[in-house]
Amino acid sequence: MAEYRMGELESVFADLIWKNEPISSGHLSRLAEERLSWKRTTTYTVLKRLCDRGLFQNNGGTVTSLVSREEFYAKQSQIFVEETFHGSLPAFLAAFGSAKKLSDAEIDELQKVIDAMRG
Repeated sequence: MAEYRMGELESVFADLIWKNEPISSGHLSRLAEERLSWKRTTTYTVLKRLCDRGLFQNNGGTVTSLVSREEFYAKQSQIFVEETFHGSLPAFLAAFGSAKKLSDAEIDELQKVIDAMRG
C-alpha cells in the first residue's frame, strides 16, 4: 500500500513526474536540476524514496506513477480529516468556513458537490 505523505519539495518533484510521465530518469534529473536546482544524486535519492513508498516506479530507466495525482491528494485529504477531525467532514468544513469567508460561488460549488454525492 502506498504511503500518502510528502514534504513540500517532494510534492514539487512528484508534480514533475505526474506532468511528464512516462519520463526517462535522465530527463527527470534534468528537469529537477532546472526547477529545483537539484544534483542528479539528489533526484535519484528522492525518486527512490518515493518509489519505496509505492507512489512511483522506475522500471528500466522509465519513471511512471503507481498512484495518480488526483488519487494521492484525495487520499491525503481523507487522512488529514480522519486524523485532525476524527473523520468528520462537517467538522472540517465548519472549521474551514469559520477561518475563511466563502464566496457565494464557492458555496454554490460545494452544494453541487454535495448534491452529486447524494445522487
